[in-house]
Amino acid sequence: MSDRPLGEYYHLSIEPHVVTLCGSTRFMEAFHEAGWIETLKGNIVLSVGVSKHLPPDHGGESLGQAVVEMLDELHWRKIDLSDEVLVLNVDGYIGHSTGREIAYAESIGVPIRYLEPLMEGTPE
Repeated sequence: MSDRPLGEYYHLSIEPHVVTLCGSTRFMEAFHEAGWIETLKGNIVLSVGVSKHLPPDHGGESLGQAVVEMLDELHWRKIDLSDEVLVLNVDGYIGHSTGREIAYAESIGVPIRYLEPLMEGTPE
């Protein structure tokens, strides 16, 4: 075993950006793929930990309204920590919760990037 400190092995030569993924948890595969891509770009990725739209045997949970509201608030705190938000607008879909997250990010000056070009008539 080497006597070198562990940090010498894992030193990044770049200053990573913190990117929060936002979008409908109906598209969990998009979250996994975007997280993988952004991590390989050298970014720190903040994502969802619980899906409201999957059955329990596939990672979803039966959640009450209080838990859903807590998860939404937690995701807003992730946006607070972010240098950028990546909206996973799969097939152009931006739901109510994602729209609120976009509005929040805009209100605090966090830049927003979209997975897919915005469709005609989609509010920016």
